Amino acid sequence: MLHQDFWLWNDRTLLLGFLPVGLAYHAGYSIAAAALWALAVIFAWPSGLGGDEHDEGDAP
Repeated sequence: MLHQDFWLWNDRTLLLGFLPVGLAYHAGYSIAAAALWALAVIFAWPSGLGGDEHDEGDAP
């Protein structure tokens, strides 16, 4: 529900003189989602799924 910002559809306010408030909201929303996924990767990523380990059959 937060992603669909129907309350900003008709708001013509500009942030910093050029950025529509709806676009700024979505930029902030995207940054927050990226930060949440970064935390998920840092704290919830299984240790056996890293890309640095090679199986014996893999080429170097």
